[in-house]
Amino acid sequence: MSTIDPRVDAYIAKSAEFARPILEHLRAVVHAACPEVEETMKWSFPHFMYKGMMCSMASFKAHCAFNFWKAELLMEREQIKREAMGCFGRIASIKDLPTKKVLTGYIKQAMKLNEDGVAASARAKPAAPRELVIPDYLDAALDQAPAARAHFDAFTPGKKRDYAEWLTEAKTEATRTRRLEQALEWIGEGKSRNWKYEKC
Repeated sequence: MSTIDPRVDAYIAKSAEFARPILEHLRAVVHAACPEVEETMKWSFPHFMYKGMMCSMASFKAHCAFNFWKAELLMEREQIKREAMGCFGRIASIKDLPTKKVLTGYIKQAMKLNEDGVAASARAKPAAPRELVIPDYLDAALDQAPAARAHFDAFTPGKKRDYAEWLTEAKTEATRTRRLEQALEWIGEGKSRNWKYEKC
């Protein structure tokens, strides 16, 4: 039998008006697909547990996010949209989500992985690491900001790649410029691209 956490009710109630139907929909799909799911709050947003961490959802000012703990084992790399916290990109309406049938399939697969005790890192790593390509405009901007340059140079390749991909994925020049300004501010403070979601 599923476990409802009143803190999740409160989280949904406090979310923006556009986000509530999305969160309610996701919650309903998870419960329908996994009747034994348990709700909890971790890192201040709702998580769904089934024999361990299974998936989570979150709402922000203009979008929601939904993430599978073992997304890399459920989905092909090119299917995962990491421009937001979750694996489905920025969700501004239910239309931005896969169909209920597809989501249910992912949930069933996630349940099986947890039942079998498969670790999140079980997917084989690529034989050769992906090439790290830093855009020229980021490199030039860092040269103009010595503090940011020092932090960036000390980042791991993965943290550098997070910033590089975030910038190159921008669909317009205005978005790229805005992201570059934000990136320089965060890098200058020694923060990774996803610093908001990292454990303290």
